[in-house]
Amino acid sequence: MTEAWEASVEAKIRGAVQRGEFDDLPGMGKPIPGRGAPYDEGWWIKSFLEREALPSDLLLPTSLQLRRRVEQVPDEVRDLPTEQSVRDFVGQLNAQIVAWLRNPDGPRVAVRPVNTEDVVRRWRAERAHPKITSTVTEPASVVPPSRRPRRGWWRLWRRRRD
Repeated sequence: MTEAWEASVEAKIRGAVQRGEFDDLPGMGKPIPGRGAPYDEGWWIKSFLEREALPSDLLLPTSLQLRRRVEQVPDEVRDLPTEQSVRDFVGQLNAQIVAWLRNPDGPRVAVRPVNTEDVVRRWRAERAHPKITSTVTEPASVVPPSRRPRRGWWRLWRRRRD
């Protein structure tokens, strides 16, 4: 049974070659990509991302995706037209961060909500002075914990002695 099926398939392939159906295929005469390279288990996903022009960030866990988005906030809000659209963008990002903090999955990476007022302040400053832009973008500031400046222990000790 299988011999008859193989003979039938071979006959169809031979007929297609004679009719020229395999002529002018893309990649004809070119070496097979990846041949001679060591085997990679993720070859298919890498080729899919490359073929579909998708960012490799999609493969990252949620915590790392959120952290990367926090780092890219200044670039993302730079071209937004209004202050309200900047606030909406940061609000949506913060909502995603809070949702992840409530139910974390994947690796535990420190991700904190973005300070909306700092982002808006930077956005306003860039709009007021568009020519003054640095090539290095600072990550959006995160809500810092409130701290008083620490005094040296020797000052306290000295006060007690006097």
